[in-house]
Amino acid sequence: MLSTTVFDLPDRLSAKADPALIADDLEYFAEIERCLQESIDDVTARLEEERLSPARHGAEALDRDRTIHQLTARRRALRRFGLDLCLGHIVPVDADGTIGAPIWIGRLGLTDRTGRRLLVDWRSPAAEPFFAATHGHPMALARRRRYRWTKGRITDYWDEVFVHGTDVARERAAMDDQSAFIAELASSRSSRMRDVLGTIQADQDAIIRAGSPGTLVVDGGPGTGKTVVALHRAAYLLYADPRLSRDRGGVLVVGPHHQYLRYVSDVLPALGEDGVQTCTLQDLLPEGVTARPEPDPAVARLKAGADLVRAVATGVRFYEEPPTTATAVETPWTELELTPSDWAEAFGAVEPGTPHNEARERIHEELVTTLVDRASAAGVDDDTLRNSLRRNVAIRDELHRAWPLIEATELVADLWSVPAFLRLCAPWLSPEQVKLLRRSDNEHWTLSDLPYLDTARQLLGDAGYESRRRAARAQVQGQQQGLARVVEEAIVADDSDMMIMSMLRGDDLQDALIDEDSLPQAERDPLAGPFAHVVVDEAQELTDAQWQMLVQRCPSGSFTVVGDRAQARDGFAGNWESRLERAGLDRITVASLTVNYRTPEEVMTAAAPVILAALPDANVPTSVRRSGIPVRTGELADLPALLDVWQAGNADGVACVIAAADRPAPTVPDIDRVSVLTPETAKGLEFDLVVLIDPDGFGTGVRGAVDRYVAMTRATRELVVLTS
Repeated sequence: MLSTTVFDLPDRLSAKADPALIADDLEYFAEIERCLQESIDDVTARLEEERLSPARHGAEALDRDRTIHQLTARRRALRRFGLDLCLGHIVPVDADGTIGAPIWIGRLGLTDRTGRRLLVDWRSPAAEPFFAATHGHPMALARRRRYRWTKGRITDYWDEVFVHGTDVARERAAMDDQSAFIAELASSRSSRMRDVLGTIQADQDAIIRAGSPGTLVVDGGPGTGKTVVALHRAAYLLYADPRLSRDRGGVLVVGPHHQYLRYVSDVLPALGEDGVQTCTLQDLLPEGVTARPEPDPAVARLKAGADLVRAVATGVRFYEEPPTTATAVETPWTELELTPSDWAEAFGAVEPGTPHNEARERIHEELVTTLVDRASAAGVDDDTLRNSLRRNVAIRDELHRAWPLIEATELVADLWSVPAFLRLCAPWLSPEQVKLLRRSDNEHWTLSDLPYLDTARQLLGDAGYESRRRAARAQVQGQQQGLARVVEEAIVADDSDMMIMSMLRGDDLQDALIDEDSLPQAERDPLAGPFAHVVVDEAQELTDAQWQMLVQRCPSGSFTVVGDRAQARDGFAGNWESRLERAGLDRITVASLTVNYRTPEEVMTAAAPVILAALPDANVPTSVRRSGIPVRTGELADLPALLDVWQAGNADGVACVIAAADRPAPTVPDIDRVSVLTPETAKGLEFDLVVLIDPDGFGTGVRGAVDRYVAMTRATRELVVLTS
């Protein structure tokens, strides 16, 4: 059965169908298939058992939920694949030439019911030679076999022999590994990033498996596999480093735009990780949905600085000044007073890092406690007095004046619309700069405003926090009062000798009976962090201000930063180290990728001079393959016919027409596999055919050169340039 369903080799590869070459594979696939179904059955049974287990409370309930989540994720991962769970196998060799048993590598680890390991997870140390071994550094391998899967069937495989003379038949049939790899690179693209796990190269694997502490920069030109490395690294770190687990914050992946996120959306689930958060910078806060580009480049440059973002903190502190005069507080029993030192002491009780709006409740409680302690001599019941003071209007009014509730949007709007407030918060700005930043329209936020809104929201916290706390306290008190009545009634009715019901008067037992899950809770923003690790793609575009949005979401400073300085539209002064240190990151390591696996030599030959003319030190990678198709030119009128011919001659694959953002979108035939994008929205994507429309109109200077370079290097097979 398996012999007719697993291998689907084309006629040109009939020699590889020799039973002597694949019989062992078929036998092992049968075991994997059997084990895979058993594993799915076992996980399903455990999942059903957990779901039917009695309800639990507290930590036990959290443990149960965590177990259910883990089992559900495991079953989903196992069901995602069939035999294509297997990537291939390696055969080790001892120093004395003794050949060991094959080690089979999988997308996930797979163990049968006897405890025998059938597949080793690709992220485990034992699997590293499968990716990292080279002929110059064989890592104690005799040979390696990799499979090429297409729709669940093997359409090719190739063997690499590191120790000759160990298996003559395989050596004779082995396909040259570089030819096989290049053939794989030339295969057609789709609207989703294709699975490339089986073809990860040694230089990429070394970066994927690097440790998580500090910041690792993956620097490389177009086609070097930066995004592939970043996503596989995220999956590897989640497997290898328990400090990055979901319970400890997990991993956030930040991409340049939503088309990119859709393009890579299948990669992490295919690697066994479906719990990774992905977003763009605009997704980090609600105003990002409608934010528009900053219309004035000079204003955008001013707002790009991290120093100006830090001015938001000064603005918050402006609203945290204790009263300098005494506050009279009247109660039904006695008249009390809060002195300026009382206010200062209460303000000082706020723990560092507490958001402004959430600190108000702590201050209020400190003030109430001070007055309760002062009035103890008056003979008033403390609880009665405390409840009265909590509702006291004089205290709340004065607190509101000294420490008001503030919305993030109001604070940032004041920065841009009240020059005196901006000068107070950023005294280093010149009068001309203050005037330049001033605006009256604070309803339509720009992309440059987002770091300011985000920082303000982080420093201020939730303006509704206090009202929810009061509602929660009232609800608890209501439950406690109702429970007290029930307890007293139960005790009165208790006629047992041991008066068991009297135990219900215990505070601990009554607290345990309060339903905390029913109390008002704030909805947690899944993108608020903190995250244990953050992956940032196309990071060369981020301003210092935008970096603050990410740094404050990852206190550990554990980052994977992916980018190419030569693709920065607004230029990239200095180096990665200086840029990231300015953002507040440290322990920075830069790893470079210099081999272009995606873009054919014909395209790179045309693209390289475009970027080198503007940026002579650009990291232009070397292509490893040729497509055999020269770069063509033509007129815009040729576009419909060109795409029709391409569609007729290509049953699969994707194409893209790239035009400047400030010109009308070109008219293209209604073809599902053809996209129309701008140079900016095409970043991070790849297409079999790329058609550029009037690339000379993309702009001048560095930005224009970068846009042309980025657009040209999206092509994996063919590039056509049309002019109007």
